[in-house]
Amino acid sequence: MQSYRAPGWLGWGGALGGNVQTIWPALFSRRFHGLAPQFRRERWTTPDGDFIDVDFLADTEARAEAPQLVLFHGLEGSSASHYALAFAHWARQHGWRFVVPHFRGCSGEINLAPRAYHSGDFEEVGWVLQRLRERLDAQQQPAAPLLAVGVSLGGNALLRWAEEAGDTAAHTASAVCAISSPIDLAAGGRAISQGFNRQIYTRMFLRTMKPKALAKLAQFPGLFDRQRLLAARDLYEFDNVFTAPLHGFRDTDDYWSRASAKPHLARIRFPALVLNALNDPFVPGASLPQRHEVGPFVTLWQPPHGGHVGFPEGRFPGHVMQLPDAVMGWMSRQL
Repeated sequence: MQSYRAPGWLGWGGALGGNVQTIWPALFSRRFHGLAPQFRRERWTTPDGDFIDVDFLADTEARAEAPQLVLFHGLEGSSASHYALAFAHWARQHGWRFVVPHFRGCSGEINLAPRAYHSGDFEEVGWVLQRLRERLDAQQQPAAPLLAVGVSLGGNALLRWAEEAGDTAAHTASAVCAISSPIDLAAGGRAISQGFNRQIYTRMFLRTMKPKALAKLAQFPGLFDRQRLLAARDLYEFDNVFTAPLHGFRDTDDYWSRASAKPHLARIRFPALVLNALNDPFVPGASLPQRHEVGPFVTLWQPPHGGHVGFPEGRFPGHVMQLPDAVMGWMSRQL
């Protein structure tokens, strides 16, 4: 995957290629063979009295000592996202346990607390991973490895957990991987707010984020300024009104600065893979870290093609199952 190149029918160069390799796989490419993966949902009460919904792969026959793969989804994602289904298919094929914890408000039901979720939500990530580790131990499977993959926003939050946990992270997980993650949130925020990105991706995200925020305002009148939120035209403005103040940040600049994983990658003390395509329309290649910036535990894959969580393979209409094959090949080698 570190040398991935898109198939000829999706191999356009420049910005066009990055967008096509992002949009086509998300909408049209195959993400599993046979029947769609089936999930069993659990609702967990959080330490602050809220809840999250956690989807466990149900149609797999995992052996007792099988590894546990955890996938943290991206902005406005879920267990139904194309990449989640592709990783679920991989787990089903290989007899692994697989679980998708939903960030608050992303499972189809609004959460109870004033807060929602954000790119630096490492405390929530750590709580989920610790609970899953304890669950394996309670099932008398202390030797079963736990590995975690984070996609886009979820990958940045996962890396932030690994950075904050330092030497203790390996007590919970064996390895982590961040896929197409905006680890420099300011650079990613600027990129998604310009030109074609603003017209397509920003509008797509705000189309679901604004109604969720307004539902939160209905729960907690006076939580933020309704008119300012309605006037927000990009993620910077939305985060200034909603995400930053609700999660303890001064403003968007403070949030994007403190929540970005890139400045702290050298603090990671167990195997971590950071995969970003150089033509990702959300994550400018110039903003990605170089080898000397990350420390000995971090592996960088920066292929020229792939788009944002795309990496399609095969004949038209293509598939996205090579992505979990490559990532899980690396993860398995860390065991």
